Amino acid sequence: MDARAAVDETWRTDAAGMLGVLARRLGDLDRAEEALQEALAEALRRWPSDGVPGSPAGWLVTTAWRKALDAIKREATGREKVAVLARTPPDAPTGDDRLALIFACCHPALPEAARMALTLTAVAGLSTEAVAAAFLLPRATMAQRLVRAKKSLRASGVRVEVPPDDERGTRLPAVLTVVYLIYNEGYLVSDEGHLAREGLDLARQLAHLMPREPEAAGLAALLELHEARAAARFDERGRLVLLEEQDRSRWDSAVIRHAVGRLARAAAFDRPGPYQLQAAIAAQHALAPSWPATNWAAVRTLYDRLQLLTPSPVVSLSRAVATGFVAGPAVALGEVDALAERLSGYRLWHATRADLLLRLDRRDEAVEAWRRALALATNPAERELLTRRLAALGTE
Repeated sequence: MDARAAVDETWRTDAAGMLGVLARRLGDLDRAEEALQEALAEALRRWPSDGVPGSPAGWLVTTAWRKALDAIKREATGREKVAVLARTPPDAPTGDDRLALIFACCHPALPEAARMALTLTAVAGLSTEAVAAAFLLPRATMAQRLVRAKKSLRASGVRVEVPPDDERGTRLPAVLTVVYLIYNEGYLVSDEGHLAREGLDLARQLAHLMPREPEAAGLAALLELHEARAAARFDERGRLVLLEEQDRSRWDSAVIRHAVGRLARAAAFDRPGPYQLQAAIAAQHALAPSWPATNWAAVRTLYDRLQLLTPSPVVSLSRAVATGFVAGPAVALGEVDALAERLSGYRLWHATRADLLLRLDRRDEAVEAWRRALALATNPAERELLTRRLAALGTE
């Protein structure tokens, strides 16, 4: 592996851990990021001639640490601080460092939008441009938001560490949300699978760290059930394959059994939450022998329960899919059309409507709905799939 590829691979797989261990020791996320960026630049200068080190992440952390200490020395009060820091240099990054970083990014001192944005850049390693696009904001606006978030953490004295037991619960909902966001960033992108794996790994660590929090287990189970289908999610040409069309023999049955067991243990706490219910829905799909043979009545009931906990038109839209198999496409289309005012700008509303219209032999209306879904879709895999759907109907 050449130097550039080694740097890119190390950043993809270890960015959160490297930032976490540096920020924990330095007590400053901004400084840790700056030092790590300098270390990456030095790696690109030195590795082509010196060779890629045996532990690239360890090399980068050590180099970044030295650069951070040099920067602190140049400050007026830096010499005394360096003397303290130098006594305990950082070790190689671990899973705890990633969790420490994500808990810091989700500190209640930050507004919810800032927590999510900061976590996606610091933990998931997404660029400012990518996060700005996800939030539908200009890059400059997002850059300012990230700078303010880091300054707020520093001003509030927030430490990059896994908080004590009595503080974890208050931050857990935000942490679970951003872990799910990280996973979803890679879920429908065939060459961004590392983000999905990162999200799954973080969810599993949270479930281990907080064994009496059923929602942490629920999220881990949900992501495990999604990842059990990863081998069938894209075809040999890298094209997206919908759940109903996937080859179920390629699903990982061992992971499915593990996830279902994890979910059952979470349910034993009798504290249902949205992630547990979403995992229960995913389990119904994972255990069904085929798409038509899915227990759609159970799926619809689970969506009813989810709607009570987290009322959302998107939940109602998903429930309507189940209705189509329980009560027929005409009834389901009525449920979907009732959501028009709230979801007419949502690509999946149009795609769901198109499927139901086609089942009702209303082909021209289905084509128009798919065209509208294509116009709203931004994910390349989804756009390609919708284009194929239209082509199959003899249109473009």
